Amino acid sequence: MTARNVLGTDLLPCSYDPLTGFLRDGCCHTDAHDHGTHVVCARMTQAFLDFSLAQGNDLITPRPDYRFAGLKSGDRWCLCALRWREALIEGVAPPVFLKSTHAKALELLSLADLQSHAAD
Repeated sequence: MTARNVLGTDLLPCSYDPLTGFLRDGCCHTDAHDHGTHVVCARMTQAFLDFSLAQGNDLITPRPDYRFAGLKSGDRWCLCALRWREALIEGVAPPVFLKSTHAKALELLSLADLQSHAAD
């Protein structure tokens, strides 16, 4: 069965460079082991990266041991749905690619909030 996005169509890849996704397959797929629910495909902004760092989640520093090169503004990345919601509340939510955001995001976020930050 093909994964669905928040629009109800087939989930499209988020990014292969940098390689994203909880499963590091380029898509915001999720499974029972993904306790962070990394399902929101977003374009990184410096404001969001700074916010995430302030929350204790450094997405900037490379971590080769986790096959993570570090992110910069403009990169696409599968974010934790709840972190995106926190950023929304703080006014720094990054733009979202709806066709690449897994339908599971709708269990934690409203479609209206996602659409109001749509990049696609």
